[in-house]
Amino acid sequence: MTESSPTPKAAGSTEASDSASGRRTPPAVGFVGLGALGAPMAANLLAAGFPLTVHNRTRSREGPLVAAGAQGAASPARAASGVELLAVCVSDGPDVEAVICGLGGAMEGLQAGSLVIDFSTIDPATSRRLAQRLAERGVAYLDAPVTGGTEGARSGTLSVLVGGDRASLERARPLLQVVGQRITHFGPVGAGQQAKAVNQVLVAGSYVAVAEALALGQRLGLPMAELVAALVGGAAGSWALQHRSAGMLKGQFPLGFKLNLHRKDLAIALAAATATGLELPISERVAHLEDQLIEAGYGDEDVSALARWYGSGGNDA
Repeated sequence: MTESSPTPKAAGSTEASDSASGRRTPPAVGFVGLGALGAPMAANLLAAGFPLTVHNRTRSREGPLVAAGAQGAASPARAASGVELLAVCVSDGPDVEAVICGLGGAMEGLQAGSLVIDFSTIDPATSRRLAQRLAERGVAYLDAPVTGGTEGARSGTLSVLVGGDRASLERARPLLQVVGQRITHFGPVGAGQQAKAVNQVLVAGSYVAVAEALALGQRLGLPMAELVAALVGGAAGSWALQHRSAGMLKGQFPLGFKLNLHRKDLAIALAAATATGLELPISERVAHLEDQLIEAGYGDEDVSALARWYGSGGNDA
């Protein structure tokens, strides 16, 4: 059973009651991982009134948030100490395990009854393993990977894909409503990661289809701006065509989501497909193209750099 709920941007999404004013006060939140997605997500929580403690491995990234009123923390354990909700948004499974279970990790600071909300994209088995370890300490866990890129993180319009028990989701909802426009519950822990794997297969196919179509249009000598305008509202229209085609045509790839991170996510999706006996030939082909581009040094560019393989921006792969 799933639940999908578009949510309004309401800073009034709160938890504890302030008896003097009758208003409800947001719970204390720790946030670990202030990268391209985490930093704007944390900034939105701070702007919405959540008491916020932040930590990042590169401590200088904490600076803008501390200047805006957050507390900096020297370790994940310090970020987790005394908070009701701990959000984590880091690159991969080993990083999440280090943040939660490693030396100076969050488990050293988390109190029983608190809740970890993991926005990272990792394999479902790691999510389940972390949930079990945290449960042994009396700490709840949600896997809540997001989609919508840096644009969605800045505007608070991400789609949040949630796995975990419904009671934990309801506890997390005031926070999730600040960072996301649509919150969907897919089932137990790990189900959010499974939904994100499906998302990344769609990203693979849609981005490479746009890159390939644009390459054909250019080879045919068509007026490309007019071509995109004619197609974007029709059956071939897509988010990738609308938001990434202009950059692809110019050989410019403004960062929304790094190519090497998508390749990591695509590996998770391909492994899930293999486990079910399903072949994903398009995703396998995209993975091969991404491997070539990463080897050529383009891994830190946006996923739209797939257009480089077709010659946009110089095909060095």
